[in-house]
Amino acid sequence: MKLGKRLTQIESMITSDYDHIWDCCCDHGFLGMSLLNQQLSAKVHFVDIVPELMLELDNKLSSYFDNNVSDGDRSAWQTHCIDIKNLPLESYSGKQLIIIAGVGGTQTSEFISELCEKYPQLEIDFLLCPVRKLYELRQQLITLKLELKSEILVEENKQFYELILVSKPLATNRNAQAKTVSTTGDQLWHCHNLIELKQAQSYLNNNLKHYQKMHQGVNSPEIGSILKAYQNIDIQLIE
Repeated sequence: MKLGKRLTQIESMITSDYDHIWDCCCDHGFLGMSLLNQQLSAKVHFVDIVPELMLELDNKLSSYFDNNVSDGDRSAWQTHCIDIKNLPLESYSGKQLIIIAGVGGTQTSEFISELCEKYPQLEIDFLLCPVRKLYELRQQLITLKLELKSEILVEENKQFYELILVSKPLATNRNAQAKTVSTTGDQLWHCHNLIELKQAQSYLNNNLKHYQKMHQGVNSPEIGSILKAYQNIDIQLIE
């Protein structure tokens, strides 16, 4: 199956050192199935809250992937019809990655906060691709003291998406040299070619227009502070 630009970029950010990958709000499961086709060592968990969708996906996975595994081993994947905040992470050992894409920033913040509170003893990576409320989400990532691993700006169908990979280390394993999350992004604005530069400029202009309009309507110190933060962004072309 051919993934769109956004899902392809998400897939490219997933390394091979995970034992379990949770594809949350998986919808029709395209990303997770693409990961299964790579034959990674990780078990892929498909998560969505819609029963009919998960039943259909379970049947599809059973039909296609069980017939393509030489020993008939279904341990490569599992479906879960549950809310993200109820992920049974404690039932699985090893390094875990939770992918949350296509969900609003406020709801994404709530999911991450609840999982971090519920599993303080686990090291978890989060790969996020939220829609809207990016500044607020980043504020929550900072509050939770999550460490930034990478972030990328993607444009698909005239829509911009921030892909953010962060890690929740154990308190005893915190790295003093780890990168911190920025409220407006850091690596997003480091461009390696003119195409990335044009995308970054367009995305920044969109954010400026959005918060300028909000500031005119509300004129609150909070919105003014966010607007100023975006106005201070320096887009760089890295040769």
